[in-house]
Amino acid sequence: QVQVLESGGDLVQAGGSLRLSCTVSGLTFGDFAMGWFRQAPGKEREGVSCINWWAGGTTYYADSVKGRFTISRDNAKNTLYLQLNSLKPEDTAMYYCAAARYGTCSVSWSSNSRYPYWGPGTQVTVSS
Repeated sequence: QVQVLESGGDLVQAGGSLRLSCTVSGLTFGDFAMGWFRQAPGKEREGVSCINWWAGGTTYYADSVKGRFTISRDNAKNTLYLQLNSLKPEDTAMYYCAAARYGTCSVSWSSNSRYPYWGPGTQVTVSS
């Protein structure tokens, strides 16, 4: 059984930073691309970032977070990370980690259907 679990969400002031973590068990973590998504109240879930199967692999970012967020992974620890810097109130959302069906992200990386395994989410709240 695949289990995905996020952590690290918190209440932070605008301009602050957070690091989210995601641990995965039940599959060969290093074989699959991984993604971060977020969903704000009243809005659809949106893709934030994706990283290919290897730690130094290609990364993708939503335009809204480019230059502020950094995705990384440690395959030896079965862990995915998302460093969030220069946070804005509009970054407030539930953040989800997801394991992809494939080893690479591709141009359609933000499509939910590419990710069969999801965590329950971790809340990030940015105050102004």
